[in-house]
Amino acid sequence: MGLEIFCDTITKSLDRGPDIVDITGDLEKILKESGIALGTLNATVIGSTGSITTIEYEEGVIEDLKDAIKRLAPEDAYYRHELRWHDGNGHSHVQAALMGPSIVVGVRNARLNLGTWQQVVVINHDNKPRQRKIDVTIIGLRP
Repeated sequence: MGLEIFCDTITKSLDRGPDIVDITGDLEKILKESGIALGTLNATVIGSTGSITTIEYEEGVIEDLKDAIKRLAPEDAYYRHELRWHDGNGHSHVQAALMGPSIVVGVRNARLNLGTWQQVVVINHDNKPRQRKIDVTIIGLRP
């Protein structure tokens, strides 16, 4: 019984940011495929204008999070990023950096160790729709 590593990728279509999509079910499916019962799952969104976190995936709190993200780094603020690229997404990079690109979730008894009202979500912060790839690595022991 040695340490096992299992890797997979999730791809999600997200609207203009901030758009938030629940990926908990996708992660549970990958975990089941891995056969790992004890360890950790790491999920990382690829790209500098995406992030991952946990939250209760309920309409009210999702809208509250979107509002909070917009207050932290508003789209209409001045961003030096625009001097270089002129693409209007300086706020997207700052929002994503504040939220973070990855998350680690414990795996216990072949299940994600999340609370009853806790889901894993991916967020697109960019000023246009994006296909977001989420790299998933599970490290642990099989029964």
